[in-house]
Amino acid sequence: MPTIKLCTDKSILLVIDLQESFLKIIHEADRVLARSEFLCRAAKVFGVPVIASEQYPSRMGGTDVRFNGLFDSVHPKMEFSAAANPEFFAALEAIGRRQVVIVGIETHICVSQTALDLQAKGFEVVVCPDALSSSSQDRHKLGMERLRDAGIIPVHSEAVAYEWCNSADNSHFKELLAVVKQF
Repeated sequence: MPTIKLCTDKSILLVIDLQESFLKIIHEADRVLARSEFLCRAAKVFGVPVIASEQYPSRMGGTDVRFNGLFDSVHPKMEFSAAANPEFFAALEAIGRRQVVIVGIETHICVSQTALDLQAKGFEVVVCPDALSSSSQDRHKLGMERLRDAGIIPVHSEAVAYEWCNSADNSHFKELLAVVKQF
């Protein structure tokens, strides 16, 4: 299995489909929202770009309001894999970074397909299981097993933030601590 050391100058945070209409049926949705918001705020501390996808927003509505102002861009999609959407993929490529950290829903559908497609396109991909879920715990678990079997690395959201920080000497360390304490 490959080893990935996350760096702020190589990383992108991808938020998949955290739309209010979907969240109503998601197992432990509050956990997913809190951990995803935590990582978005940590990304902002370290200047890591945050891009989001929304599945069929004209019918399913937009992303949960707690994320207002936390994304650099939002991309509507009909495809289950955000990486299969030409507009989304062009925006991702334009950033020029090759490490992608993924949070969102649903683990076994949109998250899995996006992660696998990005890996196939040569990106280093990690997922944050604490910031992912599905409509049931068993679907989430099976999605995570599939991703891990495919070589996609699971990393806790807090571990991602501390890898981005790299050292207590980092000039943003105190800002990160404030975010950690908030969540």
